[in-house]
Amino acid sequence: MSRFSLSGHPFLLGFEQVERMVERAAKSGSDSYPPYNIEMRGETSYRISLAVAGFRENDLDITVEDNNLLVVRGRSGEDDEERVFLHRGIAARQFQKSFVLAEGVDVVGARMSDGLLHVDLERRAADTVVKKIEIDRG
Repeated sequence: MSRFSLSGHPFLLGFEQVERMVERAAKSGSDSYPPYNIEMRGETSYRISLAVAGFRENDLDITVEDNNLLVVRGRSGEDDEERVFLHRGIAARQFQKSFVLAEGVDVVGARMSDGLLHVDLERRAADTVVKKIEIDRG
């Protein structure tokens, strides 16, 4: 089976970055921890909500890499060596969750509420640019 490549199509010039973004999204993993929702909150706004019960704000790290990869990392800050669990059913393990962002989508804020981490995103309005190209008569 051959692999589809955007760079091999004659009408799709310069779309190598899109192809890399698709590959990055596919590699971001299918780990379901922590569970999350993605909701559209308006025509240009989105919210990613991650269930991070048991994590404090200091345990979480949110970064945007290369302007198109949102990465949320969680590290449990509790020292469990002194505690003796008879049953441990609350997951508080480390995690890394990645989301590929389209060009023009910016992270505008994040907040914790009731065990959920909400990351708000906003899509900038695209600038419509028309550029006239002169034909060189030389």
